[in-house]
Amino acid sequence: MPRLRFEIDGESLFRGLAEMNGFLLDQNLPSRIDFSLRLPLVPLSDVGSAPTDSEVWSFARKYRLVIVSKDADFSERIIISTPPPWVVHLRFGNLRRSEFHSRLARAWPQVEALLKSHKLINVYLDRVEGIH
Repeated sequence: MPRLRFEIDGESLFRGLAEMNGFLLDQNLPSRIDFSLRLPLVPLSDVGSAPTDSEVWSFARKYRLVIVSKDADFSERIIISTPPPWVVHLRFGNLRRSEFHSRLARAWPQVEALLKSHKLINVYLDRVEGIH
């Protein structure tokens, strides 16, 4: 997959999904998704080798990405910040790969809809919640 290139307009205003450039999957998540996304998937390797949470955050902020993670640190940080980045916090335990993809695929249309007006999306096994 070729590296994605983004133009940065320097603005930090929250304007919804149209202003996002892609999704960045954090470590401990599969590097590929088995369903379609409206925006490109940026590989974590673009951030660097074994990046810290701060490096992931800075990269996602610079390139206007949505961080998808199981890490509570990102959701705690976005509560006191203004996008970018945006955060999708997967708040369910470890699942078999097929079950992970199946559950996430069912929830993803709601995730993308909520990203238009929310900076944090929490995805549970039984529901999806957006936080402004």
